[in-house]
Amino acid sequence: MCIRDRVHTMQFMIVAYDGQDEGALNRRLAVRDSHIAGAIALKNAGNLIAGGAILDEAGRMIGSTTYVEFESRADLDNWLQQDPYVTGDVWRDITITPIRLAV
Repeated sequence: MCIRDRVHTMQFMIVAYDGQDEGALNRRLAVRDSHIAGAIALKNAGNLIAGGAILDEAGRMIGSTTYVEFESRADLDNWLQQDPYVTGDVWRDITITPIRLAV
């Protein structure tokens, strides 16, 4: 089912920053392949709208922004609790905002 076909869904913007300690990048890289595989599965299920890394001025990954669509906030929370960037202690500052994308 295409995202546009869903009638009773909610869209969310997730802005998640990695830890700022010396091990932060290593934690990200250790679970990145699993995170990407999960993102592909989420896209195939019709929940992922767009996402990518937040970069610092030197081009290093320091966080992520993701636009998703779920039936409920509870469904979003269930997915998020299982994401490798959460279970791998990569994301340490996560903000979730309900949105309605225009395009």
